[in-house]
Formats: sequence, structure tokens, C-alpha cells
Amino acid sequence: MKHSAVAIFAASLCLVPLAASQTAKTAEQILAEPAVKAAMQDIVANEPHFIEEQIRLTEIPAPPFHETARGLELKRLFTTAGLQNVRMDETGNVLGDRPGTQPHPHLVIAAHQDTVFPEGTDVHVKRNGTVLTAPGIGDDDRGLAAMLALIAAMDQAKLVTRGSLTFVADVGEEGLGDSRGTKALFESTLKGQIDEFISIDGDRVAGVVNVGVGSYRYRVTFTGPGGHSYGAFGLGNPIHAMGRAIDHISQIEVPEKPKTTYNVGRVGGGTSVNSIPFEAWFEFDERSADVASLDAVDAKFKAAVQAGVDEENAFRHDKGKITVKLESVGIRPAGQTPPDSPIIQAAKASVEALHLGEFELSASSTDSNVPMHLGIPAMTMGGGGKGNGAHFLQESFDSTDSYKGVQNLLLTALILLQ
Repeated sequence: MKHSAVAIFAASLCLVPLAASQTAKTAEQILAEPAVKAAMQDIVANEPHFIEEQIRLTEIPAPPFHETARGLELKRLFTTAGLQNVRMDETGNVLGDRPGTQPHPHLVIAAHQDTVFPEGTDVHVKRNGTVLTAPGIGDDDRGLAAMLALIAAMDQAKLVTRGSLTFVADVGEEGLGDSRGTKALFESTLKGQIDEFISIDGDRVAGVVNVGVGSYRYRVTFTGPGGHSYGAFGLGNPIHAMGRAIDHISQIEVPEKPKTTYNVGRVGGGTSVNSIPFEAWFEFDERSADVASLDAVDAKFKAAVQAGVDEENAFRHDKGKITVKLESVGIRPAGQTPPDSPIIQAAKASVEALHLGEFELSASSTDSNVPMHLGIPAMTMGGGGKGNGAHFLQESFDSTDSYKGVQNLLLTALILLQ
């Protein structure tokens, strides 16, 4: 009986479908395969090119809700890299497939296109040896570059896997984007098709995020009649009510374990220095990996807001009553992937086989929150190198040994897809 050329080649990589009686290859056994060795070498050789790509992508602005220019370039790069069925969904996510010999397991590897910085931010990259400085250079432009390097390495070595891969450059991870890109993947674009999910975000290679920190976000708007600061003095003042509310919020006590946090991040309102404002607002974020703790601080927050309004109205004796509206502007669900799950154990095996350090688990808020909440095995891995100052204008990235992140991603994926 003759075997197909694809089957013979796949067999040489030890990544063909496993018979029921066969045992999965260990990380060390996979690393010993000639084609995998070649891919690992290609990753090192190609890293300078993908650092240049990281710089180039960083200089294509991708502020919240305006990722289209970068998305179109990533779509072109996905096509050039040989991915199949490259497309952009209605939300703006860019997807490309790398089919295996079987459709399942279906692994999705994603990195987010958007940065936290607003339109008009100077995104020119400054270079000092191996250190790159620019807004977004690490978060998550390193993730995008690492994903492109991974795609290239698999293509150059002609790796054949049993399971199938879809690579995604998603939108809306940062700020008020509310994980809209990842939510769209699981609610519509790839609904019911994803078996496992890896988000590339951050830099560290010796551990993964397996706990998704949930968050609730609000825009709180205070309104009143407004008037002249002298002629209408004594009317209820929305900014005063807001100040009272924020003072109450600042005194909310939260547990250290599970870590629970809150923050008033933006404020606004008023028309002039000599006018009683008719409107004021602030944006609020609260987080915890524990749903009960998150709900508890949420109740305290809402009580603090109402207390601020009530106190201002009482002080002004019903002169121009202040009202308040709470609008939800983001819900990032909490979730977690158990440490003993196959996806986490695959990452651990890769870290140990590549001698990257002591494997560690951690909690954070990333695109992996969505699948974790749905019970789909998911984790967030770093792209390598060393990032510093994420969300700061002087964010930097040191590319020293950054290739190790790509190698770790490759080996982890091969363990999962065999």
C-alpha cells in the first residue's frame, strides 16, 4: 500500500495523526525532529527581520477603534506568508488559516492590533542598540511581530501538523475596546470552532497567564440646570457632586486577596471658569479575578456615587437638583484555565525543554479572558524580549534574545497540535 507524499513527510516530523494506541510525543522528542530543529534555527536567523517588522507596524497608528490601516497591512502580510483564507471580519479582526491534516484540534493564536494611545500620538520608533522606544512597541506590537515570525518559521520548515491553526490579529483589546475583537471571534466569526486559544501579549517566556482578571467599566454622568457662577450661585453643581462621589470612591476598602482594584481614570465637564456646569462625568474601572469580589466593589462604587449626589442635593437644599446616570462601557469577564489542563502543561513542557527558566502562572486581563470565561482552554504567552513602561509614551522594548519567545510559541503549538 502506497502512502501519500504528505503523509510520508508528516511522518518524518512526528506530527501526523496519532493512532489510538500511540502516545503523544514529548517536548524533547519534538525538538529532536530535523524539521523542527530547522524551524528553531530559522527563528533565530529571521529575528532581525521581524524586529524591523515590529518597528514598521508600530509606526502604523492603531489607536482605539481606528485599527484599519494596520489591519490592512497585516492582511497583506498574512497573505504573503502563505496563510489560507485570509480575511477581515466585520469587527476588523484579520484571520488566516494554516490547516492541519485534520480540522481538530483547532488552535487559535492571536495578538491584538490596537494600542492604548489616542489619535495623533507620535509613534515614531527611536532606536538605541537593542532598545526600541515608542508607544505600543511592546504592547502589543511585539505580539504581532512574534506571530509573524512564528508563521514564517512554520512555513519555511514546511511543518505539517495534525490539528489546524488560525492566526488572528484582533482589534479592541485596549481601553474601551472592551475586547470586542475577541468577543466577535467566539460569538460569531469562529463560533463553536475553537478548541484552544493562545493570546500573545507581553514579553515573558517562562510563564503564562492562566487567570483572567475581570473588569467592569462605567461612564458616570452628573447633570444639573447650570448657570452663572455669580448670578446663579447656590444651584446644585454637577462637578461638586462628582467630587463628593470620587471622594467616597477613594475610601472604598477592597481585599488584598483575591486582589481587587478600582480606579477613576478620566474626568470632564463644564463650559467655563465662571459657569456652574450643567454636566460633568468620569470613567471608572474596577477589577478582580474573583467574580464575588468584583460584584462587592461594584455595589460599593454605586453606593458611593449615589452618596455624592445626595450630599450635594442636601447641601444645596433642592436648588437645581443634580441627577446621575451610570452607563456600562465595558465588561471583561473573569475566568481561568486550570494549571493541570493540557494547554498549560504544554506550555510548561516547552519552557522546560527550552530551558527558559522556572515556569510560573499569573493573573492578568487579556484577550484570553473571553475564552476562559466560556470554559475554552486558553492562556496568554509572551512574545519574548523585555518590555518596559506599557501604556506610557516612553514605552520601550529590548530585543535581546527575543527569538526565545517565538521558539516557545512554536514548541507549545506543536505539542498541542500533534
